[in-house]
Order: sequence, then C-alpha cells, then structure tokens
Amino acid sequence: MNTLIPSEKRWIITGVLLAGLVGGALLFTSFIRAADETLFLCSTANAKSRAVAAAADYAATPIQLQAIVHYATSTVVPQQNLAEISISFDILKKLAPANFLVFGLGRDSLMWASLNPRGKTLFLEEDLEWFQKVTKDSPFLRAHHVRYRTQLQQADSLLRSYKTEPNCFPAKSYLRGNEKCKLALTGLPDEFYDTEWDLLMLDAPKGYFPEAPGRMAAIFSAAVMARNRKKPGVTHVFLHDVNRRVEKTFAEEFLCRKYRVNAAGRLWHFAIPPVAANATIDSGDYRFC
Repeated sequence: MNTLIPSEKRWIITGVLLAGLVGGALLFTSFIRAADETLFLCSTANAKSRAVAAAADYAATPIQLQAIVHYATSTVVPQQNLAEISISFDILKKLAPANFLVFGLGRDSLMWASLNPRGKTLFLEEDLEWFQKVTKDSPFLRAHHVRYRTQLQQADSLLRSYKTEPNCFPAKSYLRGNEKCKLALTGLPDEFYDTEWDLLMLDAPKGYFPEAPGRMAAIFSAAVMARNRKKPGVTHVFLHDVNRRVEKTFAEEFLCRKYRVNAAGRLWHFAIPPVAANATIDSGDYRFC
C-alpha cells in the first residue's frame, strides 16, 4: 500500500538526498583517485609520503563541506529536481575539474560549485538585489552581475531579424563587441569571453514576463561558443525550462535537435561539437542547424 510522505518532512528528505549527492560524489572520486595513486606508488621507495600527498590533493574542498552542511540543514532546495540535476552531475563527474558557466544565481549555486571541485565555476546574474543577497550569504562563489540588452517580448522579432544580419551568421558569429547582432552577449566581463567553457547551464536570465531579458541571447551565445571551441571534445549545454515556448524554439534553432543527447523533466542536454578548422561554411547561410 502506498504511503504519502507528510509535507513537513519533504524538505528534510530532499536536503538529505542533496547532501548525499555531494558527499557521495566527493567520497567516490576521492577513494578511486587516491586508490589508483596509492597502487601505482606502492612499488616506489617513497610510496607512503606520496600516497599521503595524493590523499591531501583529493581532500574535500571548503565549498564541498559547506554545501553538505547547507543542504543537510536547510529547508531551501534547488529548483531543479533530482533527475534533472543528475544529467549535469554525470557529466561533471567525467570532466571535473572543468570550466563551468552557469547563467543565474539561485538555490542550487552552492551545489553546482561543489560538484566541480578545483574547477572554475562562474555565475552570471542580472538581478542586482538577488546578486547582492546570494553573494553576501555565499561570498566564496565566483559571480558577476551582468546586464542583457534583450527583452522577452522581442523574441519573435529577434528570431526573424538575425536571419538578415551577417554578423549573426554561423560563418562570422562572434560575441565580444558584436553590437550588430542583437542576440550576441556583449559588454560582459572579460572572464566570460577569455575562458573556453566545457559546460554551460542555462537556467537564467528570467523569462516569464514581457520585460524580462529572456534566454534568447544566452542560447544563441552558447551555440556560438560551442561552435568556436578550440579544445578537443564537445561543449555540453544544459537548458532548463524547455516547457516554455521561447526556450524550446530558440534551442531548436541554435542548439539543434541532432545534438540533443539527453533530457529529463524540463531540462535538455546538448553535446555540441566545434566546427572543424577546415570546414567550408557558406558565408550567406544563417542556419545553425
């Protein structure tokens, strides 16, 4: 017989699950890496000292310990559900330490930063009041307050107009200083442009009222960065709220169905390869997919 969980206990269960997720990931990676290091070094004269150094290298980072305590004791939980979080977590386990760009500060920021130990996790947030609150509570997060030049109510016109602006076309697309392409993210901190991102989480900016920035430019810019990647491998893009028309439409226009590799709930996962250096691209073609 099914037993319903009392509502007042749900946050406890969720918090424990999240703490377990972070703690389990830490324990698993630490054990495997330290074990591999120890086995390799056992034949050397200084195996013991080097094994100790290896264990210290994989010790918990302060932000991981903070995340465990936070989610185990807080009634506030991330906005994504466990199935959605697990998709990104599986990739982070493979790639960390990685360069991880997250659009938006939220209840999950501490979790994302802790799941990328010793990597670079950068957050971009457009709401100044919310930015100040989160960074005051979690000053160790790497975050920038940013401004966007689009509004959600412009989504349809932006989708039409980019097709006639050559600076938006795949053959010429770039971001920094690209004022002519309204979908290109400009005026952001240098760190945004100078880092080659391995993973991008698009869970912001706001996109649920007409004057909100919407995620049109974030989706377009993620596609541009992925296509322009110089390092080997694909760029992983995670887009949340695909139940909304704008997110879904722009994802299919720029991130491409053929690159979608996973999905859960309201989240889509894309693995986008870079454009080959010797690839021939029609300079007059606006299509990304």
